[in-house]
Amino acid sequence: MDKIKQIMDLIREEKIEMVDFKMVDINGQFRHVTIPAYSFNEEVMKDGIGFDASNYGYAVVEKSDMVFIPDPDTAMIDPFCEVPTLSMSGNAMIIDYPENRPLAQYPRNITLAAEKYMRDSGIADTMLILPEFEFYLFDQVNWNVQPYDISMNLDANQSYWNSGVEGMGNVVPKQKNYHVAKPFDNSYECRSEMCMLIEKAGVPVKYHHPEVGAAGQFEIEPKLGEMSKMADGTMMIKYIIHNTAAKYGKSATLMPKPVMGEAGNGMHVHMLLMKDGKPVFSDDNGYSHLSKEAHWFIGGLLKHIGSLCAITNPSTNSFKRLVPGFEAPVTVGYATSNRSAVIRIPAYAKRPEERRFEIRNPDATCNPYFAYAAILMAGIDGIKNQIDPEANGWGPYDFNLFNLPEEEKAKLKGLPTSLEQALDELEKDYEYLTQGGVFPEHLIKKFIATKRAECSEMSKIPTPAEFERYYNL
Repeated sequence: MDKIKQIMDLIREEKIEMVDFKMVDINGQFRHVTIPAYSFNEEVMKDGIGFDASNYGYAVVEKSDMVFIPDPDTAMIDPFCEVPTLSMSGNAMIIDYPENRPLAQYPRNITLAAEKYMRDSGIADTMLILPEFEFYLFDQVNWNVQPYDISMNLDANQSYWNSGVEGMGNVVPKQKNYHVAKPFDNSYECRSEMCMLIEKAGVPVKYHHPEVGAAGQFEIEPKLGEMSKMADGTMMIKYIIHNTAAKYGKSATLMPKPVMGEAGNGMHVHMLLMKDGKPVFSDDNGYSHLSKEAHWFIGGLLKHIGSLCAITNPSTNSFKRLVPGFEAPVTVGYATSNRSAVIRIPAYAKRPEERRFEIRNPDATCNPYFAYAAILMAGIDGIKNQIDPEANGWGPYDFNLFNLPEEEKAKLKGLPTSLEQALDELEKDYEYLTQGGVFPEHLIKKFIATKRAECSEMSKIPTPAEFERYYNL
């Protein structure tokens, strides 16, 4: 009641005219419903807003009527609406008697269920994560997929290919954009505004900077936060990146591989566990100062990495990034300060409460609620079954895996090389996700079917590169 009163006071004080409810579909995209502010009251917070969940991808038509219950803790004034608008995320519920119950397959509910499973296990009471958001800012982008026109073109004023254009002298050489300063960094103000808006949305920001790709690649990194709150934060960060870019006349994409020959966009996820306010992953006597629980957690991630890829890298484009030659990982293994392994332990995290590791294969085409929950479930499985990554031959690889002789590389296990392969792995290996009822089995099967249909559709589309290679044969 106190929170509802606070929201009503905020609506009155800020002269809010619309209240917007942001919901999440199976692919991790926002959908929304908006009501006039004068219609917002205690009943709306209690009874919710009805919607057809079958159009969101995770409910069958004959059982599709659901209600969305807003979470007052997510309330924020939407900075991109000309009409003063208050925005809230929340949870989906099944209409039932005598009271509604959570829709088990709704993404936000799965993240909350994974956290409950973690607490019930006694392993930890909090998971803190830090996702890194890499993205490109283009000054122009167009595409067309028609029987008579299959094409894509994009441009970034700062890119090396504009060196011969009159008035475009401040360009960046290919793959040389990392931390480049003004005048080459021509989107600094845009990104600073993104970070200020992210902070206002309740997600503290660590920093932002230019990334490697010369065609306008950048990164925004928040600070560590609780998993479920960071899942909400991930949705809001992506929303802010896209909308702020549009305000500055640019187009933002977190697509894993938008530019041929340039670095791809990852969403590396740092993680650590806490119990009773103390770090679970810290041990001065362990490899890289990590505890046995941390190593077992790593073991769980590496054991299930193939099936995880279907959830953390759920686009056909994802696997155009996961290739040798760039900083994206392709090898199943772990190491300290080694960006060529899928699990990297940052050497700079020296304090016990900061000791952690990152999983480097995820990208932002994932549904963050599914991805973060799946990562936690794989790690808990590793701890419960004491899966030792070193005993399983997964490292530590404290050397550059890209520079190994080919005969040595052949001995290493690699990540799936396509979404189809990742879905094959998920089909064989998903029991760790269903523990405690966290991921409903029917949702996993629905997800696999949806993504297989997507793969089938994409495989039927000719590409310009195929015309270049095969047209005159």
